[in-house]
This record gives sequence, C-alpha cells and structure tokens, in this order.
Amino acid sequence: MKKTSTCPICQSGNITKQFDVKDYFLSHEDFSIWKCNNCALQFTNPRPEVENLGKYYESDEYLSHDTQSNGALGKLYQFLREINIKRKYKIVSNLKSAGSILDIGCGTGEFLHYFQRRNWNCLGIEPNQAARNFAKNHYQLKVEEEQGLNDLSPETFDIISMWHVLEHVSDVNKRIEEAKRLLKPDGFLIIALPNPSSWDAGYYKAFWAGLDVPRHLYHFSPEAFANLAIRHDLKLDDTLPMKFDAYYVSLLSERYKKTPIPILSAFFKGMKSNSKAAKTGNYSSLIYVLNKK
Repeated sequence: MKKTSTCPICQSGNITKQFDVKDYFLSHEDFSIWKCNNCALQFTNPRPEVENLGKYYESDEYLSHDTQSNGALGKLYQFLREINIKRKYKIVSNLKSAGSILDIGCGTGEFLHYFQRRNWNCLGIEPNQAARNFAKNHYQLKVEEEQGLNDLSPETFDIISMWHVLEHVSDVNKRIEEAKRLLKPDGFLIIALPNPSSWDAGYYKAFWAGLDVPRHLYHFSPEAFANLAIRHDLKLDDTLPMKFDAYYVSLLSERYKKTPIPILSAFFKGMKSNSKAAKTGNYSSLIYVLNKK
C-alpha cells in the first residue's frame, strides 16, 4: 500500500483524515478517506500501488466489465445502462450533431456502439482485456489499451468522454492534460463522477457505495472538480444530473449494510436523495461538460 502525506492533485500538505471505510465489494480491506483543505479533493489513503490495482477488479460481479446479465443486480444494471446510453447520446448530440468521439474507459462498448450505429467515428480506450476484446469482437469497435492514448494525434476528437472513469485513474493531472491535447479547439470533454456531497453519500457515510475503495482513488465534490478544471485551464460549461444513480448506489449501499429488504429501502432513499438534489444540485452522480478556454 502507498500512503501519501500530500494531496495527489495540488500537492498541498494541508490534508486531514475524514473517516475509515471498508472495501465491502471485494477484498474487505480497510482504507481511509482524506481531504485536501486547499483544493477540496477527497481521496483514498492509503491506496494500492499501481501494479496491484488490477486485483481489486477481479470479480464476476464487477459489472462495467461484465458481458452478461448475472442475477437481479446485473439485469438492473444493464436495464439502467440502456436508458443512460440514450440520455448520454442526447447530451452529446446537443453539443455536436456528428463527428469523432473518444470514450476513455469504454468497458464492453455499448455506449460507443450506440454512436457507431449513428455514423460517428468512434474509438475506445479500455485497460481490461476481456472487456476490450468483447467490444472489438461483438461490436466491431476500435478499442485500444491505455498506452494507445500516447499514439493519437493532437486535436483529433470532437467529444472525449469519461463515464465514471476519472476516479479510477492513478494520475488525474496527466489524464486531463492528455484529454486536452486530443480535444479539438471547439470540442467538449464530458466527465461523469460520483458526488460525495450528495444526500445519499451523507446518509450512508462509510457504507456509501459511491466510495468504492480502493477502485475509486478520488472522490470529487463539485467544488473539488471546479478547482481541477481551473487548474487545467478548462471552462466548465454545464453540470448535469444522473438521477438513476441515486437508486442504484443506494441499493448497493443497503446491501453493504445488510438491510433485510434492500430494494425497498433503496428506492425511498434514492427518491429522497433526488428530491434534496432538486434544490441543491448535489445529485448522487454528476456529469461535467467542459471545453478549452
């Protein structure tokens, strides 16, 4: 494990421990959430070394890499994914009617396949080999490993998207600069992230599935993300909600708490979270739309 005494984003030493949390999903190991008092970032500390991170994804229940509907939770995930893909397409098409799109962390490729069928020029980046092969073989998508980012020409893409991906990336500053390099001058960067300032995050605390330690290395509040955008000279154009996430994350959180009938409790908690967010804007997950200044 690697423990840091400075913020991984701004390198400030003014950091404080928030609370302890367990990896309820897989390893059941203990971690802590720390906060930078300079840029407001929360981060997992200690965290696995880069070469050991892969083992924390080695589960048939890690659904973004799953190619089948395994059980009720898997079917729910895939049902919500289909709805979300259509909404994501609407968000993107309101920015650009057509063009080239790079999806970093494309998983098994369903999102890119939707765009491919609508005549977009698509490229995916996916570190997981099984998911990458499924996207290539099942959807005939062009998908590269992470190091493939280094070989791409500057200012190539109209849209670059990272849907619940940035929180997994070891070097966030490097990844944002890579995306900036590849984005056309009039292009858009779209990043979706869990929101630790949401009502459901505050309610579930250490049981909140949006923490997902140690797979989630970073936990960006809207304030922390705004500071990240400023740091990289990006303009934050819009912030949009992902309302279904409140229900799905609540369901996982209820399971971690071992609630007897988790789906019922999760429905009401998700509904309450969205109701609170309608006034504050702090939805369980948020989509940030950015462009170059």
